[in-house]
Amino acid sequence: MCPETGRARLSYRRAEEIFEENTRLLANPLASPEDIEDLDGFTLHRLRHSALTHDAEGGTSTPMLLARSRHASVRSLERYARPGVDAVARHVAERDPAARRRR
Repeated sequence: MCPETGRARLSYRRAEEIFEENTRLLANPLASPEDIEDLDGFTLHRLRHSALTHDAEGGTSTPMLLARSRHASVRSLERYARPGVDAVARHVAERDPAARRRR
């Protein structure tokens, strides 16, 4: 119970269970609903990983990513923020001086 509001709190473990159970078909789009008990869903950790990757692809600075993820070093952040090939190509194209002159 929350001492300030008097409301029940959802533990991280229970939130993880609920999230995983409710994303099983989303994580396995080719599976049938009958197989749902045998499937694995997404995890909150994977959700965190995706959020950091999308932020990195969107151009969020490394110091901001470090602060938001509460990582102590860039080395540990590297495992999470992994921009994809398309995001890197877009980044390079947006900053290409020759491309800017053609506009």
